[in-house]
Amino acid sequence: MARYSKKSQDTVEEAMHKQKKGKLRSGRSGKKVTSRKQAIAIGLSEAREKGAKVPPPSKDSAGSRKTTRKKAAPRKKAAAKKAGTKKKTGSTRKKAATTRKSATTKKAASRKGATSNASSRKRTTRKKAAAHA
Repeated sequence: MARYSKKSQDTVEEAMHKQKKGKLRSGRSGKKVTSRKQAIAIGLSEAREKGAKVPPPSKDSAGSRKTTRKKAAPRKKAAAKKAGTKKKTGSTRKKAATTRKSATTKKAASRKGATSNASSRKRTTRKKAAAHA
């Protein structure tokens, strides 16, 4: 028994002729189809839409479609920060500075030996305060 009907063969043939003439375009992007395999795939999918006897697409081809899609390039952190920030007023600048300071102290506390570093920092700030007074 035939796997493909005559109607499906005709639609694939039409797609191949269009591809050879340079008239066949892909559905999503509208770019010109240059690949012979892609032209056959488009013809088969059109035949399925028309209701012709065509076996369902294989699991391999359906899975490979996801992997061939282009992924967006990761944005750099500096560019992402610039794009998402607004101009800050004086009060929000102060708040941002205090949150930055608290974040850096939390990071320092999580490291090994942070307790000794913190105590030495306290000593140096006391010495500076005593020198200025």
